[in-house]
Amino acid sequence: MSMNQKRRLVLAGLGVLPLVLVGCGKEKPLVVHGKDLTEANFGRDFNLSGPNGKRFTVNDFNGKVLMIFFGFTQCPDVCPTALARAVEIKNLLGEDADKLQVVFITIDPERDTPEMLEAYTGAFDPSFLGLYGTLDETAEVAKEFKIYYKKVPTGSSYTMDHSALSYVFDTNGKLRLSLPHAQSAEECAEDIRQLLP
Repeated sequence: MSMNQKRRLVLAGLGVLPLVLVGCGKEKPLVVHGKDLTEANFGRDFNLSGPNGKRFTVNDFNGKVLMIFFGFTQCPDVCPTALARAVEIKNLLGEDADKLQVVFITIDPERDTPEMLEAYTGAFDPSFLGLYGTLDETAEVAKEFKIYYKKVPTGSSYTMDHSALSYVFDTNGKLRLSLPHAQSAEECAEDIRQLLP
């Protein structure tokens, strides 16, 4: 028996080898109320601006669970409900609340100025972050995340039709979950806990 084989046997006996192998494998399967997107080949990244003009990508949130929602500040019901649910999710996470970063990405950059986004997200929770891009960047990120949105004229103004999913990334910046709008905060918190370190 070679020295390498002996070393492997000793490590296996100590339980070290299985631990190493688990680390090299795929992410553990999720049993969730939402949809497991572990195998998804979309929603890989974004590159958008925050309220102070700083650019953000998914990697800027590594180490935290990242939950993103696409919407607009003049949304009458879906967006405020989604952000209110995010506040409730954070509360349900208790001591782990600071391990969750909530990001709101506007699909209406023509009206949602950086100041408006900051005030809007801050009204729900000061830690929530509003991101925006140019019209082209917005279209690009929506395509990457398979988000539907459309400007709908309403008299002299317009509103926005849009998808109502929240996406959740694990602490390594990999998209893992989608949470439908109808899912309760309790169920969302249960799903997110599976991604916490």
